[in-house]
Amino acid sequence: MEAEDGSELCFPQLHNSSCRKPTALWHQAVLPFFLMSLSTLTVALNLLVIISVSCFRQLHTPTNILILSLAASDLIVGLLLLPVEILLKISCWFLGDLACSLFNYVSFIVTSASVGNMVLISIDRYVSICDPLHYTTRVTVKRVRLCVCMCWLCSVSYSGVFARDGLTQPGRYNSCHGECVVFIDYVTGVVDLVLTCVLPVTVIIALYVRVFAVAVAHARAMRSQISVVTHRLSVGSKTMKSELKAARTLGVVVVLFLICFCPYYTVSLVGDSLISSSYMSFVLYLFYFNSCLNPLIYALFYPWFRKAVKCIVTLQPGF
Repeated sequence: MEAEDGSELCFPQLHNSSCRKPTALWHQAVLPFFLMSLSTLTVALNLLVIISVSCFRQLHTPTNILILSLAASDLIVGLLLLPVEILLKISCWFLGDLACSLFNYVSFIVTSASVGNMVLISIDRYVSICDPLHYTTRVTVKRVRLCVCMCWLCSVSYSGVFARDGLTQPGRYNSCHGECVVFIDYVTGVVDLVLTCVLPVTVIIALYVRVFAVAVAHARAMRSQISVVTHRLSVGSKTMKSELKAARTLGVVVVLFLICFCPYYTVSLVGDSLISSSYMSFVLYLFYFNSCLNPLIYALFYPWFRKAVKCIVTLQPGF
């Protein structure tokens, strides 16, 4: 019986101080296969977004810079976070305590950067729809690039607060060898819940409620003026329709992000002791799954993305 128990340990030579390996078929085969497929698809799709926006100068617009930043955070999910989750499902953590702390640090950065990008996207759509006359002067590529850099810099600094103990004292909160955990005290958890979830989600929802209220008003105005056929009105109408379509597309991105992101923070709200490990895994994978959804939305709603992908695949120099 001891031999059987020992065969399930991460480090059999350590006996009682070693963690146990997951042995169920679901953890050893089915779930890793699903996560590997999701990881591959996430990396491939987000690389296409990054290459498309980076390589084609005509796509260097303020909105697309924000999409590029979001794709970068999604790429890290597929390239690093999901493969590590696969490792934890089929084996134990054997990369060392410092690597565990660095992994948790990166996961914090990606989470906060994704939220920051969504806030910036909401602000971009708010200005474009609610103040279209000043959009081109207020929202420039240079300013958006600066905001994106500030978003990532703030994410790195902010996440350092949560990773500080792990980086200075790796493995401090591990209960056994072969484990990779992160500990956040109650006060820090509440502050993180407010700053990373409650406040940004409130801002995003408030901005998009206003955006769609104005969008509906514009749509009604355009329908009421359909009998007025002038070149100037036609040009203005096409511009507004383009902005409304962009708002709708990014609105879908934002809504799906909130659906995938909010359950992730119910763990902080309710508490780990009241939530099963299965639910914790589910909300984590749901959040990761959102990284794969975003490029699919672009492919469905953005003709420029489909054209760019076609040029990339066929090695054409431009549109």
